[in-house]
Amino acid sequence: MYDFIKNSIAALIPKKLLFENELFFRSVYSLLYLGNNHTCNICNYKLRKFIRLKNGDLLCPSCGSLSRNRRLWKLLNDNHHITGNILHFSPSRSLYRNLKKIESLSYFSTDYEDEFLAEYKFDITDINQENSKFDTIICYHILEHIVDDLKAMKELYRVLNSTGTIYIQTPFKDGDIYEDVSVVTPEERNIHFGQHDHVRVYSIKGLKLRLEQTGFKVKVINFLKTDDDVIYGFLSPETTLIVTK
Repeated sequence: MYDFIKNSIAALIPKKLLFENELFFRSVYSLLYLGNNHTCNICNYKLRKFIRLKNGDLLCPSCGSLSRNRRLWKLLNDNHHITGNILHFSPSRSLYRNLKKIESLSYFSTDYEDEFLAEYKFDITDINQENSKFDTIICYHILEHIVDDLKAMKELYRVLNSTGTIYIQTPFKDGDIYEDVSVVTPEERNIHFGQHDHVRVYSIKGLKLRLEQTGFKVKVINFLKTDDDVIYGFLSPETTLIVTK
């Protein structure tokens, strides 16, 4: 039902207008999910259930957050990393809205392909900012799109300050990183890497090693199922890399 309504609205209303009025449309639709069984920790909406998408993810009807967005928001708050200069690649709209309204932040949202709400258009392999600029960098589901990922990692190292933290997540597989430079068409990439614009599938060990070879220190956080999963709509197991200098 959700996909049908979403696709119908998208076919009738221009994308820009949808973005500008998303919360209004969601405020009406989310009334169908009002309840006390669960809470979205991003928008604080109380609901009887999250929307389960075809891929199994859980979506908040009120703000549109996915499970990984809600977990990341909890991580940022628990670690007191919503401060100073924040660089956020291809931000989800739910997190963008929350971070954008915090006046004490210098929030740099960036999207290179014009697919997300963002104020900047940084190339992650050539970030147009000075050295040691950022206190927090959010790099969720970005590196698997980047052909020269080592160059991107070097740029992230350059713009992160000495006490800063990067939050990194990608799709993961067991074993070694799988990549093949001869796979270049969207159709081939979908078959090999699971999505038409992905250029590899990382393993946790492989991504950690590449980041360490760049000079980073890497902490791997593996989340297992807890009561919070039920309350806040987290999906476990889930892995996030916490990266520092």
